[in-house]
Amino acid sequence: MASKSMQPYWPVCRKPFLFCLSLATILVLPYLLFWGYAGKPLVNHVLPKEKIFSMIESQSTPSRDHEDEPPLSTDSTFLDQKGPADEELERCDPSKAVLKVFMYDLPPEFHFALMGWNDDGKSVWPDTRTKIPDYPGGLNLQHSIEYWLTLDLLSSKFPDRSGPCSAVRVEDSREADVVFVPFFSSLSYNRHSKIIPPQTVSTNKLLQKKLVQFLTVQKEWKRSGGRDHIIMAHHPNSMLDARTKLWPCMFILADFGRYFPHVANVEKDVIAPYKHLITTFVNDSSGFDGRPTLLYFQGAIYRKDGGSIRQELFYLLRDEKDVHFSFGSIGGNGISEATRGMHASKFCLNIAGDTPSSNRLFDAIASHCVPIIISDDIELPYEDILDYSKFCVFVRTSDAVKKGFLIKLIRGISREDWTQMWQRLKEVEGYYEFQYPSKKDDAVQMIWQAVARKVPSIRLKVHRSRRFSRFDVSNRTRSTPFKVFT
Repeated sequence: MASKSMQPYWPVCRKPFLFCLSLATILVLPYLLFWGYAGKPLVNHVLPKEKIFSMIESQSTPSRDHEDEPPLSTDSTFLDQKGPADEELERCDPSKAVLKVFMYDLPPEFHFALMGWNDDGKSVWPDTRTKIPDYPGGLNLQHSIEYWLTLDLLSSKFPDRSGPCSAVRVEDSREADVVFVPFFSSLSYNRHSKIIPPQTVSTNKLLQKKLVQFLTVQKEWKRSGGRDHIIMAHHPNSMLDARTKLWPCMFILADFGRYFPHVANVEKDVIAPYKHLITTFVNDSSGFDGRPTLLYFQGAIYRKDGGSIRQELFYLLRDEKDVHFSFGSIGGNGISEATRGMHASKFCLNIAGDTPSSNRLFDAIASHCVPIIISDDIELPYEDILDYSKFCVFVRTSDAVKKGFLIKLIRGISREDWTQMWQRLKEVEGYYEFQYPSKKDDAVQMIWQAVARKVPSIRLKVHRSRRFSRFDVSNRTRSTPFKVFT
């Protein structure tokens, strides 16, 4: 009988249904809010209904972690190439930039005038808010880093700029971490190396001479001996005349194949990716079985210097089934054919050419075609923070030319291992995309971050060079702008 008089420990609703529903809502809603904001006060937080549901859904989303690989500056937003993540729509915050850059206002003949831009002397720079000059197409594009980096710096001064800004332009060089030289040296080489009568010297050579004369008298150059200057020389043949005069600077290069070690090296310089020429494989769900070609190569087969291996591999692989190894160029439908071929292949050969690097590697990454790298002296972009062995296969040249070695190695890679590399390619592809405006962790932002990681070393060298300069009277009478202190 006692049980009839006991009261339950939870409320019993004896009121109309709507009253009960309102009471339940009042009791439950705070729990939902505190769940999404675990440990955070709710003061001043206004949560729209859709935000509440997004917080609940996010609780069960696992984070992806790559073992033994240091994280990049931020999580990549390029897992989906459709567009930037929500945070990319926020405005650039210059106070969060990792790099302060002073850029010389060089005359247009050094940069955009090389592309045909002409503002009739009204301005050094084009008004990129209204129209951006087009960079020449074809093979010129693969060495176009100078264009993208310069555009990014110009836009960093826009007060309403959206997206990231790893580097911001400053007006006072004393506040800068580095000094940027906006000379489009690759374009100068590609388009202005021939002597056109009545010229006796090519425009490319003349511009290099004028650049050396300009830089070496600037107070910024004298202050550091050029060590904190950034000069872009991505085409292997660019800056051929000036590089030996300006070598204390930081070069941004494709590789070190045509440089003396004291002129360019991995300690002081930055390796940047080529701009890929083939079309990015968007929404790639092909998988292992959706790529019928085992191994793909299309390009120049007969090369000089280190590229002679291409000919040897051609004779070793040309009769193998499910292997495509043929001559090709960008002429005609070359790029379209290469796009279809790489998108349909499991592995893509990246073989040394005239120099250790090749645009083909970045075409393969954009295609999610696992690169087979055969280039003993290759240097790779961002390798100090990115483990290429997770999405590339490296083969020594001496092994690759052994009969049967390469094809046996490739056929021995399991479906599971290939799938892991294919997935990783889709995760890292955005690090090699050049675009304007720049997006989070794309090629432009990654290059700036690579430069920023060199800044402490630059400062060390500059500071050491000043040890005896302040009170050394004898040093004031001699000029040593190119002496390097290590």
